[in-house]
Amino acid sequence: MPLAVLCSLALHLLPIPFCLIAGRVYSCDMKTLLRSILFLALMVWLGAEVFFPVTAAVSFSTLQPDTHAAGTIVRQLLTILHGMGLVSGMVAVALLALAPAWNIYKPRTVLAPMALIVLMLGLTLYAQFGIMPAMDRDRTAAGGAINTFDTTNPVTVDFNNLHNRSEHVEEAILLMGLATVVLVASAETRRA
Repeated sequence: MPLAVLCSLALHLLPIPFCLIAGRVYSCDMKTLLRSILFLALMVWLGAEVFFPVTAAVSFSTLQPDTHAAGTIVRQLLTILHGMGLVSGMVAVALLALAPAWNIYKPRTVLAPMALIVLMLGLTLYAQFGIMPAMDRDRTAAGGAINTFDTTNPVTVDFNNLHNRSEHVEEAILLMGLATVVLVASAETRRA
């Protein structure tokens, strides 16, 4: 049997769906892969955001007498969380930006999720490079350890304000991330 006949027979017996993306023919499995990477990026970031408070609570309850050690651990975990968020966010923005060109989503459906992710990235950068260094300066000014219950010390008051701001920023990132998931799921139902 000639090779062309075998290939034709194989295509009829094992149909592989193909999609037209940017003028080229790709397997629809590529579109599934790209959507999967997008959802994975969002899951990694949001999963870390959800899991972080649990880790912080365990650190502080385990190391309750030594709040400085617990704070040091939490700072390292936040740095990792922010790094994961920045990478995941950049991947998600890139995929959402390219998705309309690849006929994965309609152009208008990706604008709101992209805007939310850009805001999330901005807040993550602010937390990592704005709030955390200021908290470190306060910790250094206090001699290396902060007594958060000493409300008469201006360094402690500033540290507590920064800590509250950090919590609000992380909460905002989580809420925007959840809204992004809803918007991407909504775009999924209105795919091109």
